[in-house]
Amino acid sequence: MRGPVVDEAESVLERLVTDGVPAALVAKNARLWGPAAVDEAAKRLGWLDLAESSRALLPRLAELVARAREDGLDHVVLAGMGGSSLAPEVITRTAGAALTVLDTTDPQQVAAVVADRLDRTIVVVSSKSGGTVETDGHRRIFEGAFADAGITGDALRRRFVIVTDPGSPLEAAANEAGYAVVLADPEVGGRYSALTAFGLVPSALAGVDVERLLDEAAALTPALRQPYDNPGLALGAALGASALAGRDKLVIADDGSGIAGFGDWAEQLIAESTGKEGKGILPVVVEGVDAPGFEEVEDVRRVVLGSGPEDVGLSVAGPLGAQFLLWEYATAVAGRVLAINPFDQPNVQESKDNTAALLRGSAEGSAPTVVAGAPALVVGAVEVHAPAELLKGAKDLTGALEAIVAAVPEHGYLAVMAYLDRDGDAGAEQLRPLLASCAERIRKSPVAVTFGWGPRFLHSTGQYHKGGPQNGVFLQITGESSQDVPVPGKPYSLKELQLAQAFGDLRALRSRGRPAVRLHLRDRSTGVDELLTALA
Repeated sequence: MRGPVVDEAESVLERLVTDGVPAALVAKNARLWGPAAVDEAAKRLGWLDLAESSRALLPRLAELVARAREDGLDHVVLAGMGGSSLAPEVITRTAGAALTVLDTTDPQQVAAVVADRLDRTIVVVSSKSGGTVETDGHRRIFEGAFADAGITGDALRRRFVIVTDPGSPLEAAANEAGYAVVLADPEVGGRYSALTAFGLVPSALAGVDVERLLDEAAALTPALRQPYDNPGLALGAALGASALAGRDKLVIADDGSGIAGFGDWAEQLIAESTGKEGKGILPVVVEGVDAPGFEEVEDVRRVVLGSGPEDVGLSVAGPLGAQFLLWEYATAVAGRVLAINPFDQPNVQESKDNTAALLRGSAEGSAPTVVAGAPALVVGAVEVHAPAELLKGAKDLTGALEAIVAAVPEHGYLAVMAYLDRDGDAGAEQLRPLLASCAERIRKSPVAVTFGWGPRFLHSTGQYHKGGPQNGVFLQITGESSQDVPVPGKPYSLKELQLAQAFGDLRALRSRGRPAVRLHLRDRSTGVDELLTALA
């Protein structure tokens, strides 16, 4: 790690050393984050030991890999959300190994995955709590698909590997079904679980040398125990000091790190750990160092993954296993600097509760349309659902999108939340740089613009959206699905679940006075194209 930002954070770094933070972390002192955090922190510090403790998993992983190869199962599907899916995706993409990640409730995307190479598919079902609604649905859908394909009995049992915490409902259900179960470390929270069974099981099945990741983390561990020349302490001090000084947007770009998609993993770790009590650090993952939104402005701290330009301020490089541990350590340190608990997520449950309420209404015969209403504007395939005062008389999509961008307060941000097919509607990701460019054009200054796929972001930046500073504007995108997938044993389908999740989060945002706009695509492909054209 290098850059002038480290020098700017020198006083914070010195205070951390004076307070004995490195030694306290080694000792797993739960009081580091204040008395209110002690109970939670005391059971969430196992990640500090994972470079060694996770080695106990290696023989079991070797057995599972050998069994899958013996059975001819080379299409590995991971059903998991948040911390259960983000790290394995980074690990396998970086290693060039094939892993199909299913962290969505989009019926089109799920149906496509279920139909792909089912005869060669093994499913890893990962849920720390064992009650994640999306992951439970994936398991049920795959069980039904295998049964329909005549895969039953022992052949069916060998198609599932369950990763969960000891004593969870999923562990009980898996044992009853006869599935292979790998228990994770209950002393590690989901977003800190990259080097636990949640990160290692699907990666190993996909063909990754996961022992190497542990070796890379172990090589960094001695440096994290010392007060000086401690890269984790320096990074945490830089992140925390920047946020305290008003630079609370952490814009992340990759420049030759050799690690694929690391920003998405870091986004969850930082946003969910720090975004609470009206403060926090908002990660903004951009497409590269030349992307719109990577400019240096007063509320932004830029970080490059890799070597990076000399004038960026902060760059971080190193092998993947070490990077996981480094950023976890730095985030915990930044939590102390900001005086927040980096291990809880107090605002995540509200959207889940809203979703459950809407699904109950659906089961009773009323579709979850309680917040839909009539659109304020319809252009082509796009319905715009927004307060008239926010749209300021816009008559076309360009005007509506410009009005949304203009509504972002000074030092605020715009969050794009797309409840679409991450594969089939991948073009929607282009909205982030286009909206960032639009902001620079009409406001004459950059605006932080984030992009997240729903409901995946609910397990990531969703905490920051509701618990962080009240300076965000939210652009939700939903779309008509050409098909639906029933969830066996449940009174709802994926289409209903996805819509309930979108509306549940919209309700949570609006209840806090957050400006939230919904764009509904009557035809997904056409609608995405029309949005991109409106911003071109």
